[in-house]
Amino acid sequence: MSTAAINRGKICVSLCAKTAGELAEKIERASPLADIIEVRFDCLEPERLEECLDIALSARAEVLATFRPKGEGGFRDISDDERIDFWNQGNELGFWGADLEEDRIEESFDWLWNNRIVSFHDFSGTPSNLETTYERLAATGANIIKIAVQVNQITDAIPLWKLLERANADNKQLVPIAMGEAGKWTRILGLAHGSPLAYASLEDTSKTAPGQFTAADLIDVYRVKELSRESRVFGLIAGDTSYSMSPYIQNAAIAIAGFDAVFVPLQIADIEEFFQRMVREGSREVDLNFRGFAVTNPHKQAVMPLLDSVDETAKAIGAVNTIFHDLGKWVGTNTDAEGFIAPLKERYGSLSGANVAVIGAGGAARACIYALRREGANVTVLARDPEKAKPLAEKFGAKVMKLDGNSVLGKPDVLVNTTPLGTRGEQENTTPIGAENLAGVKLVYDLTYNPRETRLLKEAREAGCETLDGLEMLIRQAAAQFKIWSGLEADTAAMRAAAIKRLER
Repeated sequence: MSTAAINRGKICVSLCAKTAGELAEKIERASPLADIIEVRFDCLEPERLEECLDIALSARAEVLATFRPKGEGGFRDISDDERIDFWNQGNELGFWGADLEEDRIEESFDWLWNNRIVSFHDFSGTPSNLETTYERLAATGANIIKIAVQVNQITDAIPLWKLLERANADNKQLVPIAMGEAGKWTRILGLAHGSPLAYASLEDTSKTAPGQFTAADLIDVYRVKELSRESRVFGLIAGDTSYSMSPYIQNAAIAIAGFDAVFVPLQIADIEEFFQRMVREGSREVDLNFRGFAVTNPHKQAVMPLLDSVDETAKAIGAVNTIFHDLGKWVGTNTDAEGFIAPLKERYGSLSGANVAVIGAGGAARACIYALRREGANVTVLARDPEKAKPLAEKFGAKVMKLDGNSVLGKPDVLVNTTPLGTRGEQENTTPIGAENLAGVKLVYDLTYNPRETRLLKEAREAGCETLDGLEMLIRQAAAQFKIWSGLEADTAAMRAAAIKRLER
């Protein structure tokens, strides 16, 4: 990584604690990670405030003081008199600066604080008058403007991002924060595009705003302080990015390779609008230097007509999981089949003539059936609605059988689950097939990887079947994507270690 790529932004770790002891402990842990520590004094029990002011001064990083009332997104009710008394202490506290709401920045605190941030928060959505808000905040004379708004669609963040471009042109410092899963890219790319601060939490359980990353993830996974506008940006296109391992896996490979790039989560509802407003060169409203995408549910098929071309593998499967930029064109391919079949062949051996039952008829199933038929396997698709699965089965020369909890499988050699049943969360204790039907199956392959041992795999193991979880498929297809994007071989050991580390959190 060349020093030219290093930006000048700072990591600001936000701390919320109720007692002096808790605050002291969190400051101790945050100090090695943070350039600046934001102490949310509004989190503290009122009677602990004076004691905690002294504790904050012991931090080995600069301290940013915040004392926000509940009506402004704070953690407790604070009277105007309390706020005035607190802020009038000014630099007697010796802090780096103050984060003040608009109704307090107008008062004469400029001579009391070396650094003042004026904040605007909207937790209900993205207001239509952001330009006016920016102009009003810029006129206060604060050193830094912070605008944080809730976004529900990825494109909701475009007006906020354009304000960062304007602030750079105006020689102003702006921290743009699009709160929520769909706005996470603004937190990752902000420093590279001129934001002075990236706010982070100390741990997953102590986030002070929706979509906030931990400081460790911003530093170690996304390497936000090493990025510049020239850094290549790759992303995961998904309907829900909150559970994905892809950013951890891909960024681990990027870091090991010394590749000037970053992989970001892109939670997208309307894939056509995303391409129109954020990707295509002739119509995009922001330039994030996108160079490629991984694609998952529900967009693997919907994205195909939006691309300039789709290769023969993706056409044959009928789904795209990888997009790359080639000579100004967006090209779709599919690495799922390769990622699926390689670990299966290593474990099972030749699949020629093997009887394989595939549960599910979605995008993942398409890639699996394609790969299995290429290896000469006999495939039966198990689906809750056989009529919906029939076109898929006919396309690849497979059979169809109705799936219910008591399906009689006829003892296939291999059983593959491509459905989300068994995934951590609400479906964790579910299984697509009854345990009584697993006896005699040689190998059960569940594409779910979180948890690694699903209920299906546990019952399969107890029934004497060999088992294979979905982590290896995830690694193999991701490594193939990485090579397409970078031309480099991915360090699969680093990818696997990153995934396992995250799964254990």
